[in-house]
Amino acid sequence: MAGARMRRIDEALREVVAAAVSELADPRLGFVTVTGVETSSDLRSARVYVSVLGDEAERDATLEALRSSHGVIQSRIASEQRMKRTPTLTFHYDDTIEKGVRISRLLDGAESEQDD
Repeated sequence: MAGARMRRIDEALREVVAAAVSELADPRLGFVTVTGVETSSDLRSARVYVSVLGDEAERDATLEALRSSHGVIQSRIASEQRMKRTPTLTFHYDDTIEKGVRISRLLDGAESEQDD
């Protein structure tokens, strides 16, 4: 479990990455939301979780655009955060929303079966 310091670092990085992503001009980027960041304890790497609105092709294109522009985003982190090292970013799709929708549908289906 992350301590309070790591949670603050993760949240600060999430805010900077979200701002940097919103300013990117890559046409492959879809409607993307940065949902979270998990930084390693040595601050050398950070996993950035994103949610993308659209189908699988749009998701793959957006992830590829983010991966190709990670250097720009890392330089933004370096300029805005006082850190000894700037973590290496890796981008991952966050499927939490899809799982929540699936569970909600399953629960709605179970309720309708009980009513019958």
